[in-house]
Amino acid sequence: MPITQLDAIDRKILRALQADGKISVGELADRVGLSPSPCARRIRLMENAGVIKGYAAIVDQKKVGLPISAFASIKLERQREEDLDRFEEAVSRWPEVLDCYLMTGQRDYLMRIVAADLESYERFIKDRLTRLENVASIETSFALGQVKRSEVLPLE
Repeated sequence: MPITQLDAIDRKILRALQADGKISVGELADRVGLSPSPCARRIRLMENAGVIKGYAAIVDQKKVGLPISAFASIKLERQREEDLDRFEEAVSRWPEVLDCYLMTGQRDYLMRIVAADLESYERFIKDRLTRLENVASIETSFALGQVKRSEVLPLE
């Protein structure tokens, strides 16, 4: 379902689900002006089309013992497709890496990594990242604080 096929009610449903993923179908239907069955059908269609990719709890990383957020910029020695694929396959298996983006510019990848402390982050770098073939350099910046974090898309 391309984004252009979403009507105003679909967008209302998505906004409500982004605000509260645990909302009941009945309450959601009331909010968007539908009865429960058509509302549930629209949700199912958006799930099947991949518009809704899943549902998750938002966990406070500090309260679960992972207060460190590090942003690592990675430069590879070569950018051949097989090298990029090998790097991405390895990174996708590491739970410490929450986000990883292929970038334009001086660096090839930007990753957000969480850790319990600086020692844990150092172990991650030494035991995982530097052991990958083709990594030329790693530049890390540490977040001092979080100003904004959101998974809510601006669906107007």
